[in-house]
Amino acid sequence: MSTPSLPAPDNSPRLREALLAADFTVDGLLDLLGAPAYAALARSETVPALRATRGDSPLETLVRLFLLQRAVPAARARAALPLAECLADGWVVETSGADGGAAAGPTADAAAGPTAATEGGTGGDEDGAFVRATVDVRPYGGPEGEDWFIVSDLGCSVGGASGATGHGEGVVLGVGGASTTLAGLTVRTPVARALDVGTGSGIQALHAARHATTVTATDLNPRALEFARLTLALSGAPGADLREGSLFEPVDGETYDLIVSNPPFVISPGARLTYRDGGMGGDDLCRTLVQETGDRLADGGYAHFLANWQHVEGEEWQDRLRSWVPRGCDAWIVQREVQDVTQYAELWLRDSGDHRADPEAYEARYEAWLDEFEARKTKAVGFGWITLRKSGHELPSVVVEEWPHPVEQPLGETVVAHFERQDYLRTHDDAALLTAHFALAPEVVQEQVGLPGAEDPEHVVLRQNRGMRRATKVDTVAAGFTGVCDGSLSAGRILDAIAQLMGEDPVLLRDRTPQAIRSLVEEGFLLPVAAPAA
Repeated sequence: MSTPSLPAPDNSPRLREALLAADFTVDGLLDLLGAPAYAALARSETVPALRATRGDSPLETLVRLFLLQRAVPAARARAALPLAECLADGWVVETSGADGGAAAGPTADAAAGPTAATEGGTGGDEDGAFVRATVDVRPYGGPEGEDWFIVSDLGCSVGGASGATGHGEGVVLGVGGASTTLAGLTVRTPVARALDVGTGSGIQALHAARHATTVTATDLNPRALEFARLTLALSGAPGADLREGSLFEPVDGETYDLIVSNPPFVISPGARLTYRDGGMGGDDLCRTLVQETGDRLADGGYAHFLANWQHVEGEEWQDRLRSWVPRGCDAWIVQREVQDVTQYAELWLRDSGDHRADPEAYEARYEAWLDEFEARKTKAVGFGWITLRKSGHELPSVVVEEWPHPVEQPLGETVVAHFERQDYLRTHDDAALLTAHFALAPEVVQEQVGLPGAEDPEHVVLRQNRGMRRATKVDTVAAGFTGVCDGSLSAGRILDAIAQLMGEDPVLLRDRTPQAIRSLVEEGFLLPVAAPAA
């Protein structure tokens, strides 16, 4: 099959106007489909949305055309779109009839391009003419309520219980959980230069365009760069500097204030699928990406990655990741999930649809995955986030932790606060902590756990209701300490008062408490504040 031509962005403003006029937006879809059908669509289940779009309104037509990937009558398409321009630019093509099925990826008439679709200049005027989409156009809400559109290959989010179709070698995916996770993690302070490595359909570049003066986006797949161009144009965003190449090759010698990447992080035997497989063996692609970031990140800049990493026999996974951190960078690495090698292989074999193939072929590929893991002594695979900050400090802060619990996105401000706290702790020894003033973070609540009617709780838990939503068990001293931290008294004076109430030696209490204070500050339960004016 030849590689299909992609739409031209020439008339994107007119198409965008039509989509917005029909309320083809996140809010519009939710109103039309209802919450259950909208959620099902996110799971690639199309039946509820098909039932909700049996009418002939422009919005229902657009949902069937671009999201459900069904052929629609040309007359209905003309009522919803500037059809002549969409045919000429290649957003839609004429088809022989309402085939009733979801597209399984680009087909021959899509590959023929707009000339074949509009031959004779009919533009779909004849009775009984139908048109269908050549790409997936999906509404996507920006952080400030912007109405954006992500353009990607057909078939990637349509397929139901058997799995999405269209996962060919050079396929370009649209919006997914990984994409939105990375977007929510990213620090959104204004910057001069931002870089999106492995841009795919351009989601991260689209976000960066809101707060970066210039955005550069790279990808090994040239089709991905064209999709990113369409995403930016249809979303009404500034264009990006699009460059073809692997990792940092297209930007050699340049530095950026912000670097983001949702790379092909899957650890697999080979590089069969460009959109997901690293192709360097093991977790080498993620390691290389992180290690090479140090030379590309400007002073004070942030880099954010999603990554997979191996859990290797005889090696602590935390030590493995610490070795990735480049010189001069602080790091915050969070492992969100761990799968054993069988779970991991099955996940990605289903992702590519191999479970629907011939049983012998499936078994052979499964064996190849397990052979690869055995050769590398890999017992499990971790997934998570890696954030770097170019601090240039001689004693970098490298925090590697496991946190599989729910968090509250977006986390960009939480990331900034984390590194600010690391700066504070790096410059304050135990004696300085005792003279410092702290306040309990406003989102923290205290829970007392114990049997009903008991005089004293069995233990006290501090819990964050925002950000990382951490919870930590504290002893009586720490509970009393945090309970009166409002910035008015130094830590030392509070401990002296607690010692008097509990009948403890204040010197011993001062000696053993700073480590607990340090931990509460590091995890964001306590915030350093300025001492009140005398």
